[in-house]
Amino acid sequence: MPDIVTLGESLIDMVSTQPGMGLVNSTEFEKAAGGAPTNVAAGVAALGVDAGLISKVGDDHFGAFLRQTLQDVEVDLGHFIMTPDYETQLAFVAVSPEGVPDFSFHVKRSADQMLASDELIPQYIENAEIFHFGSITLISEPVRSATLRAIDLAGDAGLLISYDPNLRPPLWPDLDMAHHWITEGVGMCDVIKVSLEEMTFITGLEDPQRGMGALWDMGPELVAVTRGGEGCYYLTEHTFGEVAGFQVPVDETTGCGDAFVAGMLVWLLECEKDVSELEDADLQELFAFANAAGALTATGKGAIPSLPSREEVHELLGIEPEDDEDD
Repeated sequence: MPDIVTLGESLIDMVSTQPGMGLVNSTEFEKAAGGAPTNVAAGVAALGVDAGLISKVGDDHFGAFLRQTLQDVEVDLGHFIMTPDYETQLAFVAVSPEGVPDFSFHVKRSADQMLASDELIPQYIENAEIFHFGSITLISEPVRSATLRAIDLAGDAGLLISYDPNLRPPLWPDLDMAHHWITEGVGMCDVIKVSLEEMTFITGLEDPQRGMGALWDMGPELVAVTRGGEGCYYLTEHTFGEVAGFQVPVDETTGCGDAFVAGMLVWLLECEKDVSELEDADLQELFAFANAAGALTATGKGAIPSLPSREEVHELLGIEPEDDEDD
């Protein structure tokens, strides 16, 4: 059974190959496997840890592509469902002239939103060490109930629960509903990773330390806020700090946040301390590792093909091979 299990959308990103053109003006797109929890599972596997994905896709050409992609990167697919009743989601992605990612989702009732509670395999979750989820599966039923049940199963089994809100306004009926359910998710996790934009959306606060404090008050023991190439902030009950990012040649930033989460979860899995016991030196090491995983993903094109190995992360961190625990 996998050590780290993620639950959420597995979809096809149709990524514009024309940077800065936006969706209106882009005419050329490239197919890629996507979905934040999917990328996290692939990122964990790339770092050499057993990862599994709970997801539902269409029994169509796109679903088959996703399954093959995940098999190739050795993600466990024992809870990956293919259904003939619904289609795999397609997300068109382009970067605007201002450098802002632009998304358009094209399947209204896609397979990923149709995962039902009675399709869950409790042992698949309970036998893991860490459970990770996002907010997209909180948008509609039946997958919302499936997500909430999975969180309950993980909590009852004593797993560390991780959450990445991954705000996508076009997918929600309205922002009030998005705020309600995304905020509900904060209270269900032990560890949360957000962007500055997501922090402000949830808390209404722009100051990082105050916003992170508001998130921490909602329940998580560890709050991380990513800042792109500048690195990240972190906050626990005992400490607030920041870790600088890495200067790398950037090709594409798709999946960098998911690689960051994967690195964070792998480090926490292998750490011998509970999250509440982490000291500042531990947190500096943790988020240097996560930042390195995110930075390396930016050096390639496409999320999953660019996810780094542990050796690549260690090389960027300056850790010699003979110092690796596995050697």
